[in-house]
Amino acid sequence: MFLNVHSTYSLKYGTMDIPKIVETARAMGIRQLVLTDINTSTGAVEFIRTCFKQQVFKAADEVQKGNIPYQIKPIAGIEFREDTRLLYIGIAQNKEGMRALNEFLSHHNIENMPLPEDAPQLDNTFFVYPFGRTFKRILKANEFVGIRSSQLNYLYKHPLLDERDKLVVWHPVTVNDKIDYRLHEYLRAIELNTLLTMVPDEAKCAKDEFLIPEEELKLKFKQFPFIIDNTQRLIDACDLSMYFEPETQSKNRFSYCREGERLDRALLRRIAFKGLEYRYGKHNEVATERMEKELRIIELKNYCAYFLITFDIVRYAMGKCNFYHVGRGSGANSIVAYCLRITDVDPIDLDLYFERFLHEKRTTPPDFDIDFAWDERETIQRYIFNKYPKWHVAFLGTISTFKDRAIIREIGKVLGLPKDEIDSFTDPTKERENQKNATYHKLLAVHQHMKDMPNQRSIHAGGILISEEPITYYTALDLPPKGFPTVQWDMYEAEAIGYEKFDILSQRGIGHIREAVQIIKQNRNVDIDIHDFKRFKDDPNLNRILGDGQPIGCFYIESPAMRQLLKKLKCSDYLTLVAASSIIRPGVASSGMMKSFIERYHAPDRVVYLCEEMKEQLKETYGVMVYQEDVIKVCHYFAGLNLTDADVLRKAMSGKYRSKLAFDELVNKFFISARKKGHSEELITEVWRQISSFAGYSFSKAHSASFAVESYQSLYLKTYYPKEFMVAVLNNYGGFYSRWVYVHELQKTGAKVHLPCVNHSNEAVVIRGDEVYLGFVGVQGLENRFIDGIPRERRMNGPFKSLEHFVKRVQITLDQAILLIRLGAFRFTGKDKKTLLWDIYNYLGHKQKRPNMAELFNVEHKEYILPALENSTMEDAYLELELLGYPLNYNMFDFLKTNYRGDVMAAEMDKHIGKTVKMVGNYVCEKTVRTVKNTKMWFGTFLDANGDFFDTTHFPNTTPVYPFKGKGCYLILGKVVTEFGFPSIEVLKFAKLDIHMNPLAVKS
Repeated sequence: MFLNVHSTYSLKYGTMDIPKIVETARAMGIRQLVLTDINTSTGAVEFIRTCFKQQVFKAADEVQKGNIPYQIKPIAGIEFREDTRLLYIGIAQNKEGMRALNEFLSHHNIENMPLPEDAPQLDNTFFVYPFGRTFKRILKANEFVGIRSSQLNYLYKHPLLDERDKLVVWHPVTVNDKIDYRLHEYLRAIELNTLLTMVPDEAKCAKDEFLIPEEELKLKFKQFPFIIDNTQRLIDACDLSMYFEPETQSKNRFSYCREGERLDRALLRRIAFKGLEYRYGKHNEVATERMEKELRIIELKNYCAYFLITFDIVRYAMGKCNFYHVGRGSGANSIVAYCLRITDVDPIDLDLYFERFLHEKRTTPPDFDIDFAWDERETIQRYIFNKYPKWHVAFLGTISTFKDRAIIREIGKVLGLPKDEIDSFTDPTKERENQKNATYHKLLAVHQHMKDMPNQRSIHAGGILISEEPITYYTALDLPPKGFPTVQWDMYEAEAIGYEKFDILSQRGIGHIREAVQIIKQNRNVDIDIHDFKRFKDDPNLNRILGDGQPIGCFYIESPAMRQLLKKLKCSDYLTLVAASSIIRPGVASSGMMKSFIERYHAPDRVVYLCEEMKEQLKETYGVMVYQEDVIKVCHYFAGLNLTDADVLRKAMSGKYRSKLAFDELVNKFFISARKKGHSEELITEVWRQISSFAGYSFSKAHSASFAVESYQSLYLKTYYPKEFMVAVLNNYGGFYSRWVYVHELQKTGAKVHLPCVNHSNEAVVIRGDEVYLGFVGVQGLENRFIDGIPRERRMNGPFKSLEHFVKRVQITLDQAILLIRLGAFRFTGKDKKTLLWDIYNYLGHKQKRPNMAELFNVEHKEYILPALENSTMEDAYLELELLGYPLNYNMFDFLKTNYRGDVMAAEMDKHIGKTVKMVGNYVCEKTVRTVKNTKMWFGTFLDANGDFFDTTHFPNTTPVYPFKGKGCYLILGKVVTEFGFPSIEVLKFAKLDIHMNPLAVKS
């Protein structure tokens, strides 16, 4: 009887999630429901699955109680609205009908077309119009009119009585009770961005839109039994049971080749073995054996197409586009992926287990993460969308929820509270004061009901689905700003339905590498094979720099925490870097595993292993289970589990396994199998304790190895071509640090870095020999049309001869010309800035721009002889700070009123361990962390006057008294401490130093 049920996927409208709807319906004995969310089918398959699972899980309990088990018959559709106005409700008769509804909505979403007033002619569907609508035509066979019980009085002499078979029960369901209705009103106010009291009635649901027992609903229509019969016939004609699968089947594309899966297997084998020869040479028995094993499992699990599609993407990127990529994640455990060049990680060299990626018992699909440069990813995405048919490829969606203090702010706005009061409610420092405020408690009460409810749909960072059958069987599609069709549910629902995604991601580190290789070719005429990783990892110069802990600009290893770790480890090889990439993760560090690893790394002879098997399997990591692969190895070699069960157990311990019964069986199997190998009960218990404590924190070794490969590539470029590499970093918008840090690093290479110049600069930073000109992109306030237009005009018509020549050729506005003059972009004229400022008013006056027309004769403006104008270096420094965000030809120390630069410099800290010293540092960055007592402490990074980095620790008892105050130079009093050879300052006192006033500000 309930043809129009809304869930929370009717965003900012419905208040019940799908489990709540099903649970409530079962409690009332309701046997049939139609989920019809507003302009979305996000929850359709979840609703069907939930209803069938309720039947499976509760049947046994019902039988024991003497009740006859039953299921709720799930039916789904879509409610179509234009803004807040209901047009019609579409109900799917079957799976084909659901597809038709989804494609109808998808077409209008993708084409940005308004929905039609009348429902479309779609097979296998029903449409229900709201009672009260006027029809100028005869209703079609599949069209009905829904009438509420409160509207039955209007049927007296109504024309629809002549079409009795067209009337059906219409009892919409939106809320659970009166409290939920109030929540609904808040949601509508937030959606409409208006006050709670200003939400119009037509934008809200009726107050009685909640579930009631079916018999009670039928009683409301007892004088019109034909309406009940019509409704039941409609429901009986619907059957969506085809959606239910006891075991989830893969929905991905079944075959890469048109001829089918058999040819896929042959093609994958041929390409893989060709790659095997490229990677390992001929007749490598170990690699061949590993290849055969993996191919057997891939064929068994029907993942040939998945590998071939990924290979096709990578081949297109490397071949047609000449793009660089990084394949990472657990896919790097595969020798097939390595030989297909999906990854550059050698799984044999690193003793990586394919079972971590794929095995016979894996129920959830694996996926590859493929990274491209930030500005190349869209090209690859378009290739994928163009290659596969419409409705068979789409982006994965995401669903963001209402969270935390943002809800308080939204609720405060719809209540009409002043901004200051709302700000006070979201200020953690006023928590105690707010507890006495009744309004605050009202907001918290609403917050409690609203938190974690779906708020809006968006797009996944890079997940793409390629489907065998049309994706529209399972979802309608949106078209977010990126311009690609996107499913209306997230990765968790995709996995539940049976999709494995292709992750096409991006990162700036790849852009650094790609552009550096290009610039080196242009600037030095040197070709670099950046994929020759085997040569990089054994380079002693690279390994020495790793141990120094100064790889600024290099992907993944440049952050303060990573630099510290590399120095503490005295990292000097690839395997140590792989380990560092894993133990740097927050969970590992906070568990104490990081410290334990460093201690054992420096004293390997003192490591005590529990037994020979543990020593053999964990000697690379000194007995610490750093990687997920370590957990698998111990379960396999110590306890005797096969590699498949070992990975299942590993996954279960990380909290990603839902069946407690199956987990308990595996644990029992671990103990039984270990006893059979002759281990004592005490030893087995201790090994299990270590496994269970480490498993939740461990990280995929293949993932760490992928990061480490890219780090070595960056490090190679920075070591041998530092100028070109740092230019590439700047042109790809840096990395962990602010832009000025990379400019500083570029200057340290010996490059002569110049301010932007209209005759030498391009949009981005440009290098010619050792001369570097900053680009116009970094100039704050410069409009995009001039960032692009100035270099374009110069390339087309030659250099500018003077300021006047520039003004005549570039349709510059006065304010933009002044900005460039103040920055020194016309210094080629030989005139100082103030003279040029005088000239620009002579050329442009107070007009915004000159007319764009050619001159028959070149008429020069009259030149005036000006008196000498006063200029100062401090003025220039402030102008650079204002227009670039940092001073290029000066540093922040030049702004200080004091000449004091500290008693100790960063390079001398090793000589003052345990002493209290004074240092002066230029602020680089800070990081806030919470202690075990839930108090805050900070870590700071600074540069001294010599340009060397040093790090500080600010404990909770000192930082509130001596807080950070943004960028600038600080006087630091603290104790020099060292941990594993890495010195830092434990701050006792801390103050920002005064600077000279801006001379221009003083004059004004």
